[in-house]
Amino acid sequence: MPTPDPAAVATELRNAMGKLTRRVKHEDHIPHGQVSVLGTLDREGAMTTSDLAADQRVRPQSMARAVGLLMEQGLIVRRAHPTDGRKTLVELSPAGHAALDAERGRRAGWLAQAIEGELTGEEREVLAHSAALMERLAGR
Repeated sequence: MPTPDPAAVATELRNAMGKLTRRVKHEDHIPHGQVSVLGTLDREGAMTTSDLAADQRVRPQSMARAVGLLMEQGLIVRRAHPTDGRKTLVELSPAGHAALDAERGRRAGWLAQAIEGELTGEEREVLAHSAALMERLAGR
């Protein structure tokens, strides 16, 4: 069997990942942009709104609106910056942690059920190996 063409594999992989990502998003209860902000705050800790905007690659005004919505929902809170009195930091509230955990649980739960229901044991082994390969590619 000939070795697959890397460009063809890349196209197929990108298409499949896009479809899977869109399907998993159907499980979300919080809009993707807001989940992304919550996830960043969970991974990185407290940040300024400007730093969040840069991280998410959006305009500061757009991030200020997103932060405002998340604050209204009680998912994030503001606190004073420890070294710069002109700045404030935003961080996850306990409700934000709980909401993010619930979103992640819904996504992982759906995907685990799909893997169990659709794939054979051998296919699950291939998928597990493929996930490790994708991690390696993402780290490049």
